[in-house]
Parts: sequence; structure tokens; C-alpha cells
Amino acid sequence: MLRNYLLTAWKVFMRRKLFTAINLLCIVLTLVVLMVIASLLETAFRPSGVEGRSDRFLQVFMMRMDNPEAGRRSNTPLGYKLIDKYLKPMPGVERVAAVTLPGGVSVYQGDRVSELQMRRADADYWKVLDFRLLAGRLPTAADDAAGRMIAVLNASTARRLFPGAPAAAIGQRIDVGGQHFEVVGVVEDAMHLNAYADIWAPISTFASSDYRNELTGMFVALILAERAADLPRIRRQVEQIAQGVVHDDPKEWTRIRFWADSKLDLFARLTVGSDEVPDSGAGKLLAMIATAMLVFMLLPALNLVNLNTGRIMERRAEIGVRKAFGATSTQLAVQLVVENVLLCLAGGLVALAATAGVLAWLESAQLISYLKVDLNLAVFGWGMLIATVFGLVSGVLPAWKMSRLDPVHALKGAA
Repeated sequence: MLRNYLLTAWKVFMRRKLFTAINLLCIVLTLVVLMVIASLLETAFRPSGVEGRSDRFLQVFMMRMDNPEAGRRSNTPLGYKLIDKYLKPMPGVERVAAVTLPGGVSVYQGDRVSELQMRRADADYWKVLDFRLLAGRLPTAADDAAGRMIAVLNASTARRLFPGAPAAAIGQRIDVGGQHFEVVGVVEDAMHLNAYADIWAPISTFASSDYRNELTGMFVALILAERAADLPRIRRQVEQIAQGVVHDDPKEWTRIRFWADSKLDLFARLTVGSDEVPDSGAGKLLAMIATAMLVFMLLPALNLVNLNTGRIMERRAEIGVRKAFGATSTQLAVQLVVENVLLCLAGGLVALAATAGVLAWLESAQLISYLKVDLNLAVFGWGMLIATVFGLVSGVLPAWKMSRLDPVHALKGAA
């Protein structure tokens, strides 16, 4: 029976090649957009590679300071003092890292000036994130304690400053805004939120040690849990710690709050959520994304329903003859559903190849610096599932209408 369904579907596709091509194009364009978006979302919120441990680390990105009586409030990144005094001693975690936000710096090489992004990080940063080391070594706690003027470059910056293999940059010296660093390591390019930079140096290489006494500044705390199951407990711990933080000027700011967020939580808090409550709004954000993707998928599905209904009208004679020879409504309905599912699955396979091409173009075009997106098996599975749903949604209504046709009326309508 299945073999007959497949043979009939093939003959129908080949009989109206233009119609088949239009249907395929509609399916492919829709699935390409959906899978590109899914790949980008997965890269942003569930990355592999350098932030592959993101399923068990949280970040404290901003803190909220209030003075309700004076009607003042401020959102600011953390200072090193807050991380060192309040977060690093936190029990029940694997480690807590401190790293600055990327900041623009000028690198001088004779008459040549390069504008790059630089971070300063402690030794724990290199253990929370999983950079791929291409040459040399990574900074250690001893480097930070000794205030050694060393730096790590990403691969693109190493090639830009010292053409050749990554090893060519090792041992070279760079002038960063008047400070001289020795390059000790080269790592693979990384686009992710906590890993993005061109140059890294130990925190102790700041020109002044004032940062050690500042409660606010330009730092982010990365908290690595021993297990993913520990994250809810760590969130509660951080919330309790925030309640015990006292500002250097308690009359200026009477209340301080901050939250430990995942990457998804952080994005949700900055877009649709609030920094006033523990709930980041991630559920709301995911619901909005899912709704938008569903609506986007339904629009072409409805278009396919109309196209398939029109195709049925052209097949009235075939329907009448088959029903007259004993074909049941169920058999006819299954036939059209099979045709639509096969067409959508074929479109899904084409869309997967097209998606890989689009993602490769996005990487090479450098619209987002250091972007690297993988089309993995999970995305492939979702793509094929979406294609199957497409086939069912666009095939059920026309199939139902077809199965209801009276054979006599069908033959008369074709005459």
C-alpha cells in the first residue's frame, strides 16, 4: 500500500512540475529562515566550544542600586571589590571568576595603530571558559599575583599584528595604550558574550590598584557550579548575598540588588524582563519566540492549503474514478497527506543544505565578528520535524475535502 502511495505521489509531482517547484520553493524559504534563526538562538543561549559549560555557569552582569526616599536608582556593572569580597567566598561552587567588559584600546606598532577590544581577567576565568589554545599558554594565578605584563591574543588579532602562524606571536611585545605586554598565548576566535575580545591580560596589570577598592566598576562575575542541578541553589545564595551588601556610602544608596542569570535569563532581563525581581522573564521571552515562529510557519502552511485545494479541483476526475472503483475516503485522504509530507520532507532536505550555505555566508561575511554557527543534529531534527508538521497542516484540510467528494459529482465536475 505504501509503495502505491509513493508511486502515485511521484507521478503527481512530475505531472505538474511548475506547481511542484512553487510548493518546494515556499517550503524551502520558510524552513531556511526558521532553521537559521534556530541555529543562531542555539549558538547564543546553548553554545558549544568556548562556552560549552554554560549549562552550569551563571553570570552576575549588573547590579541595581536604589534610594527610594530620594527617588534615585542606578544600574551599573560590578566592581572588583564586590566580586572579591562577597561572591568569591561563596560556598558550594566550583569557582567564581572576575572579568572586565570589553573595552576599546589602541595597539601601537611603530606608525601603525590598531583599534582592538581588550578584557582583563583573573586566572579562574580561563578555567570557567574553555578556550581552544592554538599556541603558547594561558595566564595563571601566579601571573596575576605577580602582576606580570602578559597578554593573550585571539587568532585573528595575532595574524593582524604578527602575520604568520599563531606561534609567530608568542614572545612578541605589544604597546597597549602606553603599557607594554608580552604575548604568551594565542586562542581561537570567539564571539560569545563572555568570551568576546581581541586581547586579554591579568587584572593586576591595571595601571592603578584602585579597582580593588571599588564596589562598582566594569566587571562581570562568572559562577561555575559543580553540577547543573546546583544552579537554583546558587541563584538563591546570590540573592541573599546581595541583600547583605553595604554600599561605601550607605546614605547615597540604601539598597543593592543583583541576580545570577544564565545567558538566556540575562538576555530576557535586558529585553522583556525586569531587574527588580528574581524572575528574568525567560519564560515570557521563549513564549514570544515560539509564538512568532509558529505564526511564521502557519502563514505559508495556509498558502499551501489553498494551493493544494486548487490542485484537488483539477483531480476531480481521478478522484471520481478511484472512488467509483472502491477507493475509500480514508485511502484518498491518506494519499494526499502522503504527497504533502513527502513534498515537505524533500523541501526540508533542500532547506538543510541551503541553511548550511546561509550560515557559512554569515560566518564569512563577518556581519557579527567571530561568528561561528554549527548546523548540528538537533537543528537537523527540528528541521525535519517542522517539515513533517508542514506536510500534515497543509495536507489535512485538502485531504478532508477530497475524501468528501461524491464520485458522480466529481466526474461531472471534470467533464
